[in-house]
Amino acid sequence: MATTLDKVEVVTVGVGWTGGIIAAELAKQGVKVVGLERGKERTTEDFQHIHDEYRYAIRYELMQDLSRETITFRNHRDDRALPMRQLGSFLLGEGLGGAGIHWNGQTWRFLPYDLEIKSMTEKKYGANKLGSDYNIQDWGITYEELEPYFYKFEQTAGISGEENEFSAPRNNPYPNPPMKETPITKRFKDAAKKLKLSPFHMPSGNMSQTYENPDGQTIAQCQYCGFCERFGCEYGAKSSPIVTVIPTAKQTGNFELRTHANVTEVIYDGDKATGVKYIDLQTGEEFIQPADIVVLTSYVMNNSRLLLNSGIGRPYDPESRTGVIGRNYCYQILPGATAFFENEKFNTYMGAGSLGATVDNYNGDNFDHSNVNFIHGGSISTTQTGQRPINNNTVPSDTPNWGQQFKSESIKYYHRNLSIGAQGASMPHRNNYLSLDPDYKDIFGDPLLRLTYDFTEQDRNLHNHLTEKCVEIGKEMGADRVEPREISDHYSIVPYQTTHNTGGVIMGGDPETSAVNNYLQMWDVDNVFVVGASAFAHNGGYNPTGTVGALAYRAADGISKYIKNKGQLVKAAQNSEHV
Repeated sequence: MATTLDKVEVVTVGVGWTGGIIAAELAKQGVKVVGLERGKERTTEDFQHIHDEYRYAIRYELMQDLSRETITFRNHRDDRALPMRQLGSFLLGEGLGGAGIHWNGQTWRFLPYDLEIKSMTEKKYGANKLGSDYNIQDWGITYEELEPYFYKFEQTAGISGEENEFSAPRNNPYPNPPMKETPITKRFKDAAKKLKLSPFHMPSGNMSQTYENPDGQTIAQCQYCGFCERFGCEYGAKSSPIVTVIPTAKQTGNFELRTHANVTEVIYDGDKATGVKYIDLQTGEEFIQPADIVVLTSYVMNNSRLLLNSGIGRPYDPESRTGVIGRNYCYQILPGATAFFENEKFNTYMGAGSLGATVDNYNGDNFDHSNVNFIHGGSISTTQTGQRPINNNTVPSDTPNWGQQFKSESIKYYHRNLSIGAQGASMPHRNNYLSLDPDYKDIFGDPLLRLTYDFTEQDRNLHNHLTEKCVEIGKEMGADRVEPREISDHYSIVPYQTTHNTGGVIMGGDPETSAVNNYLQMWDVDNVFVVGASAFAHNGGYNPTGTVGALAYRAADGISKYIKNKGQLVKAAQNSEHV
């Protein structure tokens, strides 16, 4: 039998970037917050002198244990989904700080076009450019409304960067100057300029200098060690929740962190959420934590799964296109090219997660789409994140994948290849969605989340266009051989691609097509806020973290307003048409 605890004002489910931001902002105002994290507590001390590629990048020590909980996957809704038994296409983080521990630090603002994509696309190109099977819709907020929250996150995280003529407009400069120029980033920039493009240094959560944020937390200067992605930073030089918002929340005395607390249900009485039920993974005890406000701040997949398992919100039905929970799941496509050099070597083992150069000329609606059969685009970059020896055996495509020739070519090209890659936007399709699996359950007997997803014609057309641009840049960089990336016939969940999953609990102005308003407050249950990339109505041409951070600060403001006045914070619109 579950033990009922004393009621608190706010409980968060997950303590990463979003849970940490909500906790810090509310606790600073005197609100009592309990943060439930199913993983263990971690600090920078846990990562001292452990540059262990096998442990972290291959065996995934910082990631979710799929033997306890996983997802099931299928390409099409008439297929039977099967469990993902090994991490592959994306990496689900676990533990205090969540994915904010093992991220690379690339921090972008989504474009004004992203937030009003339906309206802007229709105005310029007319309705139905993609066809009726795509659930294209506005986010229910403008860039001007969200801009102060972008800057607030950048101040907290100490983002290093420089101006970019194609980026979302800024009212303030970046808190820190850009990271170092290297021969690789300079080579990319010089080539881009020759092609009449506009290159710039990538905005970075790796500190270009020691930085103290507005809350008084110090983030150290990056050491360019090359161990960012999939690793925790022992220097505290990669901005993360455990060196910023979580310490801030703790210092107020109004925040209580409980680790190993696996939430299984949001308790719902048909009108309001009254709290959450969780299991202590160390003792097996079950608890009920009553709360005035429940904030879901876990990863994209878990936010949707908890709502579906708790009977909150209307599940999305791809046949009728009604319902909202699970709607508009999006991923990202990864066009690009690999440039091989016969007579030049680059120090690719050195680097940082966000050390790179980018062009935005082909992102968003920064170019004319009148004569192409897709919308949006993507950022194109070369990054110097640190090529580690186990995971990097890049060789020309005509090399055998085993044997002496493979070994010798791996050694030869280890420092003689550069990647020019794009992050392509992903548009929502009616048949790409999240739901509960009818057959498979987790260790507690609750249904697993089922992912139904495949590439679309939009994906293929955009992939081909951006790949051509990447090849052009690679050739201009002086490569002896440039090989384009191919897009597979169907999406596979097996090889790693990106951990930029979005959607499922999307925001908007119309309750018929969105689950939360622009404060990320649920339309159906006004004391539940659902924070994270689950709110994205589509995925853009950038890493999502900067936009997630901005939305979290916006949600914190909304929760503060709700504490004072209760009720719905936004008046619902009525417009559910699609592009």
